[in-house]
Amino acid sequence: MPKIIYLPFDQLHRNFGALKGADPSTDQIVMIESLGMVQKRNWHPIRLHFLIASARHFAEDLRAEGFKVHYERAASIQAGLASYIRSGTQVICTEPSSLAQHAHLQKLGIEFVENDFFLTPRPLFQKWAQQQKSFLMESFYRLQRKRLDILMEENQPVGGIWNFDKENRLPPPKKYQWQPYFSHTRDEIDLQVADELNISIGDTWATTRAGALAQLEYFVDVHLPAFGPYEDAMTTENWALHHSLLSPYLNNGLLHPQEVVDAVIKKFNSGEVPIESIEGFVRQIIGWREYINGMYWFLGQDYRNQNQLEATRELLPLFTDPTKTSMNCMKENISDIQERAWVHHIPRLMILSNLALLTGTSPQAFLDWMRESFIDAADWVMVPNVIGMGVHADGGKMMTKPYAAGGAYISRMSNYCKGCEYNPKLRSGDQACPFTTLYWDFLDRHRDAFSKNHRMRQQYFGLERLTDLPEVRERAQEVLRGLSRGEI
Repeated sequence: MPKIIYLPFDQLHRNFGALKGADPSTDQIVMIESLGMVQKRNWHPIRLHFLIASARHFAEDLRAEGFKVHYERAASIQAGLASYIRSGTQVICTEPSSLAQHAHLQKLGIEFVENDFFLTPRPLFQKWAQQQKSFLMESFYRLQRKRLDILMEENQPVGGIWNFDKENRLPPPKKYQWQPYFSHTRDEIDLQVADELNISIGDTWATTRAGALAQLEYFVDVHLPAFGPYEDAMTTENWALHHSLLSPYLNNGLLHPQEVVDAVIKKFNSGEVPIESIEGFVRQIIGWREYINGMYWFLGQDYRNQNQLEATRELLPLFTDPTKTSMNCMKENISDIQERAWVHHIPRLMILSNLALLTGTSPQAFLDWMRESFIDAADWVMVPNVIGMGVHADGGKMMTKPYAAGGAYISRMSNYCKGCEYNPKLRSGDQACPFTTLYWDFLDRHRDAFSKNHRMRQQYFGLERLTDLPEVRERAQEVLRGLSRGEI
């Protein structure tokens, strides 16, 4: 029977979801460019361009295949779908990727088909989570390796161990020749969307299936072999290091995780990729990414409102304006975000989220900023990553301890501290690194919450040995006031 397929902008793959098995001779496609999507929030213009241009390109690909595509520009998704729903024609859609959109489309009477844009069906993850006393990603990851038969020899992991984290935590090397990154050409659709948004788009992000596949091939051939050792490193010498830059395409459907896994395993089997690099990357795809999506659906709609540490500070000025700080690490990362809508996972966690955690910034205010600022910031990505991991607002449901760190970590894993106005070795005084000061102050302020946590015993042993804690507390208040004014 003919049907209408509603295609959201994050399901752009011909072989999955509602498009799997679709027939151009009978089925029609509806895509909606919602003004609400564009205007409702302060989205990064690069993110908006990526989503809209990718959708328009995909619509053209479907037309070239013979589909009748209704590309609507409407005030809202509901307004765009209204005439199709009233017609009485069957309207189907893949299960949406966000809780809010799922509830909204369900109210409209849209018929859902299973979301297979991930390797782990939602019911399967629910079954796993319901059986857990604590939601350890490592346990889930090992189960994934076995279930999907990836990097396994019979029932044992390739290389004899499950992860190579120790080998994959090197700081940025000195005098290292970083490989260049793939650049993407722009076509008429790209330029038209850029003109509508009144922005300059650069050549970092592809907006077509062909471009996404080219990015995957380039990563596998050029960057994958050295990915592992430096995946946690940060440097001013290269904005992406050996990271894949594939997350936007995975999150809007231009690439499927199985395609990515198949490509990297094929490269590993050729003998050109060391085990620490392949395992580190596979862990991100079949472990962390699938775990975060599963936890998003398992924890539910109210999870985003968690604030167990009672953090209420407004978003700091430096998050939207890098001139509002003298901290090199923040200047560098906020500038990179403004230019490309992206930095890799360690700056997101150990610099941006760490500062929000240490300063007691409102989890919801920080979540809103993260959602709006990153090109790959789907709701299912950011809610668990920010609330559960980044600012530990859930009381430890996801992570057994907060990811809090002082300037020593940043100094060890980056070159940001070189030439910075602040010294990561100092806790107090005008030259003390704000991260170092606020780290000890954070532990002091939250003794009741964390001092009995066995994973934080060493940190609290260190806190008890401080002889300058009164000075640290005083300096912390100066830092917090200065950050709120955009003067630190």
